[in-house]
Amino acid sequence: MPAANGATPANLYDLTRGELQALFVTWGFSPVHATRLWNYLYLELAATFSAEVMPDLPEKVRARLHAAATLGILPVALATESRDGFTRKYLLTLGDAERVETVLMRFTGRVTACISSQVGCAMGCVFCATGQMGYTRDLTPGEIVAQAVHVARAIRTLDSAKGQDRLTPGHKDRLRNIVLMGMGEPLHNYDAVMHAIDILRDSSGLAIAAERITLSTVGVVPGILRLAQEQRPLHLAVSLHAATQAERATLVPVAKKWPLDELMAACRTYSETTGRKIFYEWTLIEGKNDTPDHARAVGALLRGLPAQVNLIPLNPTSGYGGTPTALEAAKRFQGVLAHEFKLPSTVRQRRGIDIAAGCGQLATTGA
Repeated sequence: MPAANGATPANLYDLTRGELQALFVTWGFSPVHATRLWNYLYLELAATFSAEVMPDLPEKVRARLHAAATLGILPVALATESRDGFTRKYLLTLGDAERVETVLMRFTGRVTACISSQVGCAMGCVFCATGQMGYTRDLTPGEIVAQAVHVARAIRTLDSAKGQDRLTPGHKDRLRNIVLMGMGEPLHNYDAVMHAIDILRDSSGLAIAAERITLSTVGVVPGILRLAQEQRPLHLAVSLHAATQAERATLVPVAKKWPLDELMAACRTYSETTGRKIFYEWTLIEGKNDTPDHARAVGALLRGLPAQVNLIPLNPTSGYGGTPTALEAAKRFQGVLAHEFKLPSTVRQRRGIDIAAGCGQLATTGA
């Protein structure tokens, strides 16, 4: 909806706290009112500008918000809950009717939001439902932030329904972790993603600690090098999936643009510059990349690097005929990494398989 003066309304989720205060100054209001609004947005998780929801804002401020701003809340097109009772997936509708996926995952003592950075993806990984969709557009910072707010609000609603005191300080089920592993390639939408992370990290807002934010990339070399240069304190995960250029190019087409040797050189620069280890993600596909020899190739490739390998059994999609590796074979793979290379690894918990929790699956099959 256009603002009263014909300008596009400001999406409040697009703005850092400082930017929101600056906007209020241009409107002729005190930054104090901006701070109050910020608290309503990220502490109270307000869904409207009404006096009942935002009683501490003067009427003239709320009138200006109605006329010139939007909360940017993303309506739910479809929500599904896994039989495991710990995973909920949401298909959220953007302002232009495009849709993205967000996943709420509960673990012992924490809640994680898996959020998207693009509509679709240009990277084309053959086993990924989002890659099979192709690329439509980047998300704005506000559209990325709105997904985290949606999960935070959903946690409160779910806990309230269970009779838990959702407002207790330090409540164990508040949103504490963000993984940018949803639809899209975060480093292909670098500026918007980093702007959103700055908003999510604000200690007066959702206050997601940097060490609890993980960004996953398929290997966008310029983005990895920029992350290193900017010394951003977040976790980096690199989708590897193969330890030779030829094998990787069959799974990850972008490897033809940024070959494996260039990717590993960028990863080495990142670790040397930041002092941080990288999480290397390895989707285990039966008979394709899950043998002990494949594990030895991984160990050799990562030798000398501060690294951890996340082993992820394939999440089957209709567009790829591969089969997930059985747990026994995954454990053998893990054993080779540990015993022969002293390389730490985890076999990732598979969550929400029954609700098409693989990125892009709900968007391509949902309502």
